[in-house]
Amino acid sequence: MSGQEAIGEAVARTVRALRAGHSWSLDELAGRAGVSKGVLVGLEQGRGNPNLGTLIRISDALGVPLTRLVQVEEEPPVRMFRPERHVVLWEGERGGTGTLLAGSDPRPSLELWRWVLQPGETRESDAHVPGTKEIVYVEQGTLTLVVDGRTDLVEEGAAAVFVGDRPHSYGNAGEGEVRFVLAVLDL
Repeated sequence: MSGQEAIGEAVARTVRALRAGHSWSLDELAGRAGVSKGVLVGLEQGRGNPNLGTLIRISDALGVPLTRLVQVEEEPPVRMFRPERHVVLWEGERGGTGTLLAGSDPRPSLELWRWVLQPGETRESDAHVPGTKEIVYVEQGTLTLVVDGRTDLVEEGAAAVFVGDRPHSYGNAGEGEVRFVLAVLDL
């Protein structure tokens, strides 16, 4: 495969993935980028030779730098997040923590969190972008989950799926520590 063919395949793969990540039709991306649908179809099929101006308009519409479209190397099939890369992004007043273990990008993005809530702690969360879903699995204790004003108790060993695009909170109303794992899918 020639270098130009490899770049063409990279552009096709990347534009398809980014367009799907935005949940845009070919018509919608064409309108946003100011190019014809036919140009996009050819580009996504790895045909044609788009000029620099066309690629810039498409990258601008997708919200990525031009270099992202022409990267020949794909993201590796496995990205490791070693413990030293885990980041504590929330600390409760009594010692609880919310630790981001791993995340993907661009959209749709997926995040994996480990949470520890001490007795009496609550983590309030604003609504995320429309379509966001969350899954919680309680490893220890009973989690008080409040979503859009509704309260549910998620007991040890249980899991719950809920909408993250409404105000929500995670709380510990018990006397012992609550530990849970949380996945956030941001569509």
